[in-house]
Amino acid sequence: MSRSLSALFLAACLAFYVLRSGVLRPYLKFIWHCFIRPIGLDDQKARLDKFYEGQADVYDTTRDGLLRGRNTMLSLSAAHLKGLHIGGGTGHNIELMNKHMPILESFDAVYLIDLCEPLLDIARKRFAKKGWTNVTVLCQDASEFRLSEWRDGQDPKGSVGFVTLSYSLSMIPSFYTVLDRIDHVLCPKDGLIAVVDFYTAGKQPSLHEKAIGGASKECGWLSRWFWQIWFDFDHVSLSPARRSYLEYKFGTVRTWFIIPFIVRIPYYIWLGRPRACDVSRACHAFEVEGGNMIGNCSPAPLKAMKEVEDLDVQPAEVVIDVTPPFSSFHYHISRSWRLPYYDHPVHKEFRTFIYSFTWEDPFEDMKHLQLTSEDSMFVITSAGDNALHYAVASSPKRIHCVDMNPCQNHLMELKLACITSLDYNDFFALFGEGRHPNFRALLDSKVAPHLSSSAYQFWRINSGSFASSFYLRGYSGWALRLASFLFRLAGVSKDIEALCNADTLEQQAEIWKTKLRPVILNPVVVALLKNPVFCWNALGVPLNQRKMLLDEGGVYEFIRDTLDPLASSYLFKTGNYFYLLALLGHYTPESCPQYLTRPGFEALKANNGQVLDAFRLHTDSIVNVLRGLSDWCLTRALIMDHLDWFAPGSADIDEEVAELHRVLAPGGFVFWRSAARQPWYNVNFERRGFEVTALGVRKGSEAAIDRVNMYASFWRAVKI
Repeated sequence: MSRSLSALFLAACLAFYVLRSGVLRPYLKFIWHCFIRPIGLDDQKARLDKFYEGQADVYDTTRDGLLRGRNTMLSLSAAHLKGLHIGGGTGHNIELMNKHMPILESFDAVYLIDLCEPLLDIARKRFAKKGWTNVTVLCQDASEFRLSEWRDGQDPKGSVGFVTLSYSLSMIPSFYTVLDRIDHVLCPKDGLIAVVDFYTAGKQPSLHEKAIGGASKECGWLSRWFWQIWFDFDHVSLSPARRSYLEYKFGTVRTWFIIPFIVRIPYYIWLGRPRACDVSRACHAFEVEGGNMIGNCSPAPLKAMKEVEDLDVQPAEVVIDVTPPFSSFHYHISRSWRLPYYDHPVHKEFRTFIYSFTWEDPFEDMKHLQLTSEDSMFVITSAGDNALHYAVASSPKRIHCVDMNPCQNHLMELKLACITSLDYNDFFALFGEGRHPNFRALLDSKVAPHLSSSAYQFWRINSGSFASSFYLRGYSGWALRLASFLFRLAGVSKDIEALCNADTLEQQAEIWKTKLRPVILNPVVVALLKNPVFCWNALGVPLNQRKMLLDEGGVYEFIRDTLDPLASSYLFKTGNYFYLLALLGHYTPESCPQYLTRPGFEALKANNGQVLDAFRLHTDSIVNVLRGLSDWCLTRALIMDHLDWFAPGSADIDEEVAELHRVLAPGGFVFWRSAARQPWYNVNFERRGFEVTALGVRKGSEAAIDRVNMYASFWRAVKI
């Protein structure tokens, strides 16, 4: 009884303290004005003044948890000068922007426009206290705003570089007029409009919504019904009309839609550019060899553009097919590597990337590729490691990276964007060590301007991938996790470290033979590796390839022939980064892919990343991408073990080989690897007119054919 009384007394004291201290006062004001006090049916300005006049002083305190996403929007937008903030309220957003870019030093002029005088009074006091003399507060209707720097009779067209609307567009009845006005005053060359606002949307987004990265832009029926009705009482519209008109009026640079947990309100962040932006830059990523265009830029306008260039006519005279809406790929702020793609049913099978690292030896490739700066390559993206190696080693003029899994191209796009925007230490932390404590901040403040909207959304959702170990993510990460578990279970974790730190091949071979070989070639492990479900989900080995492997011997023999020669052939500590990663879960500066070395990174970053302009990322099947390329436009093609995935006798291989023959120039090479010593599909190349040569065939456990030695054979076909 005494304990209950004590607890009651303490609770009463706590309640008295809270009431006395005024901690709850702002929130009680918020509840009264937002949920209880009638607003009335006056005009928009009168309603706003009445709604905010009693709570303007507590607005910022009570909105931090409610109006989310503002800091992210400003971080993504921080690279643009000259600011106009519509629906600015108390000016809190401008104060937030100061964290990303100093207001006085970075902006010529900043205008805050709002129709609510009580909130603007707070803003004026805030800016006076900060001493920001370049910030002007205007009480105006957003549909008719006029800046003080505009002289009478002056057309303000293109005079503003950056416009933000923070939780205001949903409150503006005449939003069509407002967005038309913004479109008129926004700089056509590199202006930016950024919006964060509440929003609900139905399911089944259109193809265009998917193309601009809005595939997750949907709420359940209960959330849509509840929030739309709730906000209607306050004359706030959460319907899709405003968002749709944004996407119609401006070119989407980036979109990000958030459905928070349970009681929080769905909202979106959206960045756009004028549709009249620089056409040549907009079409940059979509031009491929032979003038063929992929995406929404049609071939005819480009032909017209080329003819105009030949005639030395001003670009303004070129008529470009700009029928909106274009996808977000057309309005990138920075260089664009990724080609547009629409969702395909097969994409739903890929929830994440399968490969976080590339499991083929590019050093062996380079012995046979004979690459020059005049070559055009066709490669499978995978994790992008080998494609970047070719760029470092030879700087070919074009590298087409192709993958049906969008997430593999998200990964490749992230690497290209990070090379462009980060320093070496941050880059190696991400992809060498596989972890970075500030990845989310880097993504928003530095990397995002170089990512497509789809890739940005993927990495924003998966920003935790670099919290512990990136290489334990993806399907391949499960294999590394399992290996680590088995080593701990067998008590050989210290032997793993000793193997990866061995200074001689003799030491390395001894540790392998006496400590690790008995663990990996254990019957239980062999049985697991033989399981078809594990082969696909952890190792990325499909059923047809697994069958090819088993047809030429058992799993035990395959593992033995793969691993036995490696310990005595390549030092993991300095040369064989493939197995160092598999054993440790990360690379080291002494043992890592070429693009992760400091010289390799600097070569890719040199001359403002000129080498990276060679990349084009295609999210489609190999044969579909080949169909889009013109005759004789390629000189080198590396298709990895891709053909192992087909069933024996598949007619699809004939079509793919025919397309490879068409797009390759005479004397061009195709390279592939196989789990079989004699792949059944070699004859398909010979029938088409290729000369096929074995570059390496594994012969038991005698010697490794490369640093990976996972494939039984390596082949080249030359177009005669």
